[in-house]
Amino acid sequence: MGNNTKALKSGFWYILSNLAVRGMALITTPIFSRLLTHEQYGQYSNFNSWTNIAVILVTMRMEASLISAKFDFKDKLDQYNRSLIALTTLMTVVWALVLNVFSGFFTEQLQVGILYANLILLYCFAHGIVNLFQINERFHYRYKRSVLVSVVIAVSSTVVSILLVLTMQDKFAGRVFGHVIPLAVITCVLLYLFFKKSRSIDPSVWPYALKISLPYVPHLMSLQVLNSVDRIMITRICGAADNAMYTIAYTCGHMVTLLMTSMNGAFAPWLAEQLHEGRTDETRRVSRYYVLLFSVLAVFMMLLAPEILLIMGGKSYLDAKYVMPPVAMGCVCQFIYTLYVNVEQFKKKTVWMAVVSCGAALLNYGLNALLIPRYGYIAAAYTTLAGYLFLLIAHFFIVYKLGEQHTFDNRFIVLLTCVMFLTTLGINYLYDYSPLRYIIIGIAGVILAITLYWKRQFVWGIVKRILH
Repeated sequence: MGNNTKALKSGFWYILSNLAVRGMALITTPIFSRLLTHEQYGQYSNFNSWTNIAVILVTMRMEASLISAKFDFKDKLDQYNRSLIALTTLMTVVWALVLNVFSGFFTEQLQVGILYANLILLYCFAHGIVNLFQINERFHYRYKRSVLVSVVIAVSSTVVSILLVLTMQDKFAGRVFGHVIPLAVITCVLLYLFFKKSRSIDPSVWPYALKISLPYVPHLMSLQVLNSVDRIMITRICGAADNAMYTIAYTCGHMVTLLMTSMNGAFAPWLAEQLHEGRTDETRRVSRYYVLLFSVLAVFMMLLAPEILLIMGGKSYLDAKYVMPPVAMGCVCQFIYTLYVNVEQFKKKTVWMAVVSCGAALLNYGLNALLIPRYGYIAAAYTTLAGYLFLLIAHFFIVYKLGEQHTFDNRFIVLLTCVMFLTTLGINYLYDYSPLRYIIIGIAGVILAITLYWKRQFVWGIVKRILH
């Protein structure tokens, strides 16, 4: 089988498994929202938010260096992998010493007990090993083992979590143990696979790995802070119960990003090809429909917010419906600025990515500190939206400065963004008038169906060109 065929098949299965794993997290949301109290669900959300931040600091995302190491250490890549595992282990041990020596400080900041703080470190270590394994499998187009590991982790974590939550008196502890323990067990198996042939490591490659990985840390940390700091601050300022309300609504509003990830995975290579060949007329034309389709889906998400929350969380979470419009609008901003980021990556001008990401994170933190104490957890949705809007504007101007302002139909994008903001504000008032909201949903659905049918050949042509 040729490398191109292998890569295509491997990529397809990787995207499919990624969607399945993320989809499982959404599917289980209605289960855990009913098994856990608001307080327990909010505590777990806070734990998960800190875990997502800590994993970047603990692992330094050293697996990112494999893209270059694959060629620079071609004859001893296995030893390179073992060396990264050794470095990850060393960093985890150092963090564990610091954590336990200054346990009072960290438990106060994290709002969790010392046991759970150590479980965060265990999860970070295991997550780093799994990522290292997955990337190596993709490099060798061994999609079967990669997909198997992803599915086993997702299924085992879900099943164990449900069993522990049902049987343990402390349901928060059951949820955390169910999240961490299966991953740790699978990591032990992967460590055996890494070291079964040899145990040799080479510490001299550590500077090489860190030199490549460290520049990514500020960018990744800033984006993670933008995604997580709202839940952390809500827990600290308003309490875990309010964080549960926000988390359920945020999860529902962010469902549309599953589609965004898959679409961009197909769109980005197509865009790079068009830019390489100078076909900006084509990118402008396609991007209009591309952005419009995603925006329409986001509007439907906003309109159906009460019904989605009723399914995902139950009646006790319905008051959080006002979180979903700004969150969905934030997804639209994220979707659009990702288009501009694709251009920056094509031009190999990524320095400003970290700068603007840090700016967005600081803006989000400042607005959270100012507005959450006054207006509660709903304010966090609008502060996160402000962060994504900042990123959209910043990347818009970066691409303009790169001389690629003709790549997309910027006037259309600006106009559509303004219309979407007005729509976001307007939909909030429709929640009190359900009959009118249902009529609008019906009319919009009919118009969308007719338009897609009328333009079916054009739409299918775009899809085939992007997926070719």
